[in-house]
Amino acid sequence: MKNLFKLLLLIITGSILSLACSSDDNSTSSDDGPVGELHAAFAEFDVDYTDIYLDGTNVVIETDGVPNHTTPYYSSTHPLYVAPTVTSEAQMTPTRIDTSGRDFEASLTVSSSPQMASSTTATQLGSIGIAVSGAFIFNDQEGAGPLDGAAGSLDYVGAHIGPSVYHYHLEPLAFSNDDENLIGIISDGFFIYGRKCNSTNSYPTDLDASGGHTSITQHAGEAEYHYHVINEVYGSLGRYLLFAGPYQGTPNAIN
Repeated sequence: MKNLFKLLLLIITGSILSLACSSDDNSTSSDDGPVGELHAAFAEFDVDYTDIYLDGTNVVIETDGVPNHTTPYYSSTHPLYVAPTVTSEAQMTPTRIDTSGRDFEASLTVSSSPQMASSTTATQLGSIGIAVSGAFIFNDQEGAGPLDGAAGSLDYVGAHIGPSVYHYHLEPLAFSNDDENLIGIISDGFFIYGRKCNSTNSYPTDLDASGGHTSITQHAGEAEYHYHVINEVYGSLGRYLLFAGPYQGTPNAIN
């Protein structure tokens, strides 16, 4: 009987110790320091063209920078090649995605919980974001001048190659066309969506100068800041500019 009592005491004591060492909260800390959480929107990125993972409280997005959709900027023997429509072979830049000899991987590291900055930052030439397709997002400038000067080389998606990477300047019609679809992520860590907003299923009327506002999305039940393609025709192109900025958060380099 004494042995049975001792056994019961050991079991009870062990259970108490176990409870004392456990926690019922959802802490995101580990022995290596705090870790973040992947936002649900990252599930929209093509896993065959991007690699996305957590690094502590940051999210790393890696890409080869090639698009997962058809474009005349693939060579004519490539399975994703399509003949030019809104542009022409004569107007297109000469580089082709699959025959240029380019072999590099780019990455963007952003906070898993991006915050608004105390002041805005103007966008710069080059990559300012990564799209769900794996290709890059550029602003409204081309070289040293406005985008209008290079409009003739843009494919039906609103993209071209220059100087060596395929990138979007306009709303990418291959996966976003007058809708609420996720387009990608801007280098300050905020997502960018199409012209419509999931919260109202219509064009948002409360956008700031960057095309951003705070509301729920199809990926977040709690309101959060995000960008939209602004529903205003850009210049003489007859299309919608993807993102001119300025950044509302702190931009990070795409290397």
